[in-house]
Amino acid sequence: MLVGYARVSSVGQSLEVQLDQLKAAGCEKIFGEKRSGTTTAGRDALADAMDFVREGDVLVVTRLDRLARSIMDLRQIIDRLAAKGVAFRCLQQGAIDTSRSDGKLLLNILASFAEFEADIRRERQRDGIEKAKAAGVYRGRPASIEGDKVRALHAQGIGPADIARQLGIGRASVYRHLKAAA
Repeated sequence: MLVGYARVSSVGQSLEVQLDQLKAAGCEKIFGEKRSGTTTAGRDALADAMDFVREGDVLVVTRLDRLARSIMDLRQIIDRLAAKGVAFRCLQQGAIDTSRSDGKLLLNILASFAEFEADIRRERQRDGIEKAKAAGVYRGRPASIEGDKVRALHAQGIGPADIARQLGIGRASVYRHLKAAA
């Protein structure tokens, strides 16, 4: 059975193109999600797809970067599939088919390039941020926690854990705001 997996990084992006390509490739079951690919943590549809596939199945993605952004994550996914007797195929990099030796080789080569590309992108972003900070343009992410509310609730005798629950923030954030106010 061909089992598809589609992923886009943000809510504003559409899965439709990938879903159409996976259907056209003959995938009988398709899992899709809108999550960052920088890690496998929190990617529930990927976990569901990995649990769903059985020996003899093939997990199919449209592009390699839809499955993983690091060679370590990719190797872990591919090794887990192989342990279950499941092959992997990538539609846009057609020679990637782990049921063949040359497909396994190409997979590792392309995964190395994908990780390199992600590293370069992070370096360029970091350089841009540093340049913007030096120019006084970059101010970082806007504060998402109102310190006044934290302090007001604390002044009412409400404990940090309850403040965190009420405001939907982490307890560490409550402590950080209380410490800054002291």
